[in-house]
Amino acid sequence: MTQCLVSVTLLLLVACQSHQAALPVVKEVLYDDGFVDFAQIPIETQKEIFQLDPEAKAFARRSIKGVLEAKEQIPALVKQIFERSDFNLLYRAEANTTANQTFKNRAANCLSLSIMTYALAKELGFGVRFQDIAIPEYWTMREGHSLLNRHINLQILPRPNSEQRRFVTQGFEVDFDAQATRPHFPKTLLKTHQIVAMFYNNKGADALLVNNHLAAYAYFRAALGQAPKLPSALANLGYLYRLAGYHQQAENAYYTALSYDQENLTAWRNLAYLYRHTGRDARADEIAKRVAHKRSANPFFHVNLGDKAFEQQQWQQALTHYQRALKLNKSYHEVFFGLAKAHYALGNVARSQHYLKLAKKKSRTQAEQSKYQSKLDFIKGLSSHKSRSGLYHPS
Repeated sequence: MTQCLVSVTLLLLVACQSHQAALPVVKEVLYDDGFVDFAQIPIETQKEIFQLDPEAKAFARRSIKGVLEAKEQIPALVKQIFERSDFNLLYRAEANTTANQTFKNRAANCLSLSIMTYALAKELGFGVRFQDIAIPEYWTMREGHSLLNRHINLQILPRPNSEQRRFVTQGFEVDFDAQATRPHFPKTLLKTHQIVAMFYNNKGADALLVNNHLAAYAYFRAALGQAPKLPSALANLGYLYRLAGYHQQAENAYYTALSYDQENLTAWRNLAYLYRHTGRDARADEIAKRVAHKRSANPFFHVNLGDKAFEQQQWQQALTHYQRALKLNKSYHEVFFGLAKAHYALGNVARSQHYLKLAKKKSRTQAEQSKYQSKLDFIKGLSSHKSRSGLYHPS
């Protein structure tokens, strides 16, 4: 799904106003008076999120044309989706789009690609279930913000018959980031309204990143209308309140999130920032220390600290954090990229090249590999008198 904003975490993720009605289930955390025009923000309906136009429906039918075996039809559909989307080149973390928009754009993030695949599979009569994957906390950077990501995938079941019971029970798993599920993290089935809530939560985070607080509130509110106990939406709402200066409402939102998920470290950490922001340093220190201890075994915690140090031009400190991440896990390209940019900033070009090559080797998509190759090419062609500042601009 996601913070100063480099220090606080957002959880990453057109139509009628049907989601803007009063929401008694979550009214204790809503503050409509602080965003009086929120109802003017158009919110996609569930129907619109999953709707496909005739071209997309025809694509679904065409993808299994001539494939008679039920157990062969699903791989045929998935193969066509990957080929049409050109997934390796056009994965976009920020692209939170409806099923039909994703089909047209041929680019989206994990959630939107899953929504499109769900809609295409349902069009063919397959049974489809969303699954939440309990991956460790994992951050990426966007617009100078740290974004905490979640991950979902799909289980697709063929049209049932007496000869396919075993396969129907097992299903066919479709994942747009196979590495995320490689260690066999726990999975939980999700209902459609929970996916809709995640979609709204992602859209709210997108709005917040460009300082559109009104749209952010409208989408977080809509997310809670679908899933009142969604901790990520509650935590994001609390963060929005803090940015808007509504400190009591922010604290209430964080504690509500924690009442549903006591181990939600993002909500705890954001609460610590709120306490520090409002002069309650002792309480903030206590929470921050406890959160840091729990996160210390997660390599992405150290990558995130490294990224923050790097942005502040504290090169050696950044390198130390990336080295700690490497000791914990040697399989993530983000860790090697961190080491590469820290070494480059410190003037060790040879080590930077070494780690860039490893980052490229460990990357999961063609887009990532192309990004790292471009940086390797940049180093190779860089004259000794040129500035180092251009190498790691976000791109």
